[in-house]
Amino acid sequence: MFAVTAAALLVAMGLAMCRALLGPTAYDRVLALNNIGTKTVVLIAVLGFLNGRPDFLDLAIAYALINFIGTIAVLKYIEYGDLGAPSRPDGGEAN
Repeated sequence: MFAVTAAALLVAMGLAMCRALLGPTAYDRVLALNNIGTKTVVLIAVLGFLNGRPDFLDLAIAYALINFIGTIAVLKYIEYGDLGAPSRPDGGEAN
């Protein structure tokens, strides 16, 4: 069961990689890379249970946090062109 799940995840990651390479916009590419990162988290957990090492869940959780923060950073860079620029919901600049 876990082996079939791992194979299905690898196929889905391959399709997402195609979207990341062919995506018409930067946002499509970022979404595809975030999708790959999320599937990687699940794949780490599945492989941990497949090998009898459920402590891989700690690694999966750490990778999920890195994936989330990285996605937010890339989207902010795409939107503002600078990671250090303050962002305000109303579009104005901070003093």
